[in-house]
Amino acid sequence: MTSVQDYSSISCCCNLEWLTSSGVVKRTVRTKTGQLTVVRNEFRDLFIALASRETNQKFSLKGVIIHKKFASEGKATLKFPDLLLNLFISNAPPAQLIMFLKALFVKMTSSKASPKVSTRDKLLSVKQQGVQEISPLSSKDAQRVKAVMKSEGSNKRPREEENEVSSGPEKKVCIKSLANLTEEQKEVLEAVKNGANVFFTGSAGTGKSFLLQHLINCLRPDVTCATASTGSAACLIGGTTLHSFAGIGDGEGTIERCIQLARRPVSIQNWRRCKHLIIDEISMVESSYFQKLERVARELRSFDKPFGGIQLIVCGDFLQLPPVSKSKDKFCFMSDAWQSCRFRTFYLQQVHRQNDPTFISILNSVRLGNLKEDMVEALKNTETQIIEKKGVLATRLCCHTKEAKMINDSNLEKLTGESKTYSAVDEPPNASKTLDDCTPVESSLTLKVGAQVMLLKNVSVSQGLVNGARGVIIKFEKGAPVVEFLCGATYTVKWEKWTTRTANGGMIHRKQLPLRLAWAFSIHKSQGLTLDCVEMALEKTFEAGQAYVALSRAKSLETMRVIGFNAKQVWADPDVIQFYRGILSEVGRNDHMKPRAVTKSKPGTKKLLNKFKNIPLVSIS
Repeated sequence: MTSVQDYSSISCCCNLEWLTSSGVVKRTVRTKTGQLTVVRNEFRDLFIALASRETNQKFSLKGVIIHKKFASEGKATLKFPDLLLNLFISNAPPAQLIMFLKALFVKMTSSKASPKVSTRDKLLSVKQQGVQEISPLSSKDAQRVKAVMKSEGSNKRPREEENEVSSGPEKKVCIKSLANLTEEQKEVLEAVKNGANVFFTGSAGTGKSFLLQHLINCLRPDVTCATASTGSAACLIGGTTLHSFAGIGDGEGTIERCIQLARRPVSIQNWRRCKHLIIDEISMVESSYFQKLERVARELRSFDKPFGGIQLIVCGDFLQLPPVSKSKDKFCFMSDAWQSCRFRTFYLQQVHRQNDPTFISILNSVRLGNLKEDMVEALKNTETQIIEKKGVLATRLCCHTKEAKMINDSNLEKLTGESKTYSAVDEPPNASKTLDDCTPVESSLTLKVGAQVMLLKNVSVSQGLVNGARGVIIKFEKGAPVVEFLCGATYTVKWEKWTTRTANGGMIHRKQLPLRLAWAFSIHKSQGLTLDCVEMALEKTFEAGQAYVALSRAKSLETMRVIGFNAKQVWADPDVIQFYRGILSEVGRNDHMKPRAVTKSKPGTKKLLNKFKNIPLVSIS
């Protein structure tokens, strides 16, 4: 587990600029790798210390101005007006940088309420000179921050649970609430930080995507390549497709041809700078393609270790949708390359999407292709359920994309009234084809009053306006659709922006309404979504795991309807079952094949852990 004291220190690139009184740069020091640490002296004055090969200095934090607009990209600026100095932070792990700035803000604000030592007393002091790292954040810091913000007339109003501060004598740590990881997720994070090749898996809804995003934010951006086997998955993690990163096309050529293709300037640069290769939806990467990737990496990096010494962090569930392949050995875990990587495997067990133990048990049995009679009966009983509310119809999950499109088009055509078409704005315009593959929104969207739609981006989690929320268009207002959602909220939909990364590290963008027609969806397109009103007919399933993906989109048995269910529609690939049993038996964790619902934390703990959750980083002057 990461210690709290890690948040008082961060590894990053630093640029120091000393200025003249007129603001002209007179001296610059650049550090490729430096360690920034917040420290105190013997009088409890705060300093920031920079230790690197190029320089070792410390600067008083008195009067510092912090700019954190690009903290999510691993960048920040600290300005020291009294010292005529600018400190530019870059290439920091984004999550760690945000934690670092939060800790810095809290300690600086808290210190305003601490007793001050006069200059005379400092000069006459006989205390031994020295500095030490700041202590972990505590409830005492929370009280001081609250008092200072109140005295300064802060307009930021804390929520009620943040006002309640533990008054016990024990010094309790609060900064750990910023991570929000479960214990099993923290184990994965620790293995990644230790440099191991990591494969983590688990059933649908166990937080794999959430954890992967957290891991990306904990690694240095310049040497981390986030990829996914599909464009939509790559967009969700802010990365690129694995095919685009690797530069070997679809991998159909010989290994010599693949190496030749990967020697192109952009591709070879990707491979040589990469130290951490992240692959999401690894289950959809074919065995032969994974084998060729490993060989290409060793060749281009001239290092005879698996993947040329690159750390691999891969995640996915092989019991969901498989790769598109006619080969018998189609899964990448069947390749020699997979065996050579010696992955540390983690099986996430806590289910976050559903909280009904009965439904979770049914889903797990569907996942393993082993349904009991009572489970089959429970799924059959959903056929007569009325799950439609407030005019919102259930989304029909189809086995084929063409079938889903036909249902949406025909239902839209049946609606009377004027239609409105919204065309996406792509930057650059010639990236439209890539953006079609990598973003969930369409380049052209036609809507009418009465159209069933789905929200494709989190707008307001507290109101239930999240990715996958279902609703119906009730009117158009100033050209924008007004949607009444099943959660009860009515929202005038605004344009949103999606960003994806190209193979050369550039960014391309699409602006469009975050909506999609939702009378029907393909099972493939629904992967990763949570649907609050869903219907499915599984008689046309043609792949192992397809029925499981469809059923696991629902939150509960009460919010789904399965038409004509038959146990023969559910099966799992025997090779995958054998693979999972093998990796779990190695560590004696066969119980991990049984997911469990998330247990709630103790009432008093939650309030204490959330104390600093909504504290702003700092004010930008």
